[in-house]
Amino acid sequence: MKTLLSRRRFLSAAVVACISIAYPVHILAANPAGLSLASVSAVIAPLGSDQPIYSKHADIQMPIASLTKLMTALVVMQSGQSLDERLTLVPYRDNSGKNTYSRLRSGAQISRRNLLHMALMSSENMATYVLAHYYPGGVDAFISRMNATARSLGMLKTRFVDPSGLSPSNVSSANDLVKLASATYQYSEIRRLSTIGQADMHFVNPSHALSYTNTNPLVRNANWQVHLSKTGYIEEAGRCLLMVANIKGKLTTLVFLDSHGLRTPIGDAGRVRRWLETGESGTVPDSALVYQRQRLARL
Repeated sequence: MKTLLSRRRFLSAAVVACISIAYPVHILAANPAGLSLASVSAVIAPLGSDQPIYSKHADIQMPIASLTKLMTALVVMQSGQSLDERLTLVPYRDNSGKNTYSRLRSGAQISRRNLLHMALMSSENMATYVLAHYYPGGVDAFISRMNATARSLGMLKTRFVDPSGLSPSNVSSANDLVKLASATYQYSEIRRLSTIGQADMHFVNPSHALSYTNTNPLVRNANWQVHLSKTGYIEEAGRCLLMVANIKGKLTTLVFLDSHGLRTPIGDAGRVRRWLETGESGTVPDSALVYQRQRLARL
């Protein structure tokens, strides 16, 4: 995909060690020192480009929680399995020690499309497991395909051990996730299902319905044009967000890893948009800076 990314890079002396910023031609007001983020790791890039507008600790390998489910969705779509096939829910096999509570009932039936919808929109872990269970060869074959797909995309710092992201051993880097965003964006159904704000899911055997809401509130915000979205959280990964949004008429990939606080990635998304529009993002709370230092020391 052609981009209007400038080749010139400006480095701020205060952040030379860990942050690089390149200016796209269409963002004339961008200030090299104007963007402050609360997330430990981040990348901002034109969709489809391997040249970031902004990167921060972007090569560090770290847990990615439910951002994993974007790779799950990619494997499902590439498998060619029918999205309309009705699947019977099976008990979730999990060894992560995390809370795997689900409102889904074992034995009930629902389509593969709706399972994918719940996984992407609301991070439903049991739905994700069921998708892997019905892959040819089962869950282990599904995870192997996830890792093979990551390698094929050049995601060299990425490894998966489960399809949902509950395991902290599911790791990647912000730079790798930019590649995953580009790959998943090619599928209109992934884009559509990940950005629906709310939906009712209808099951049979027994017949019942459950309502689900998107975990990214920006998809319901009229001031944002979000075209791909996934959130994630486990304690080891912090709050994570990957999305593709239209900012100043450009499809832009935003990846935020390891943020402290439920709405911190959403705040970072707002800071990025302000920076792209005005050249200044505003400040981040002191508590976020302390959190970053502590997390980076562990990494």
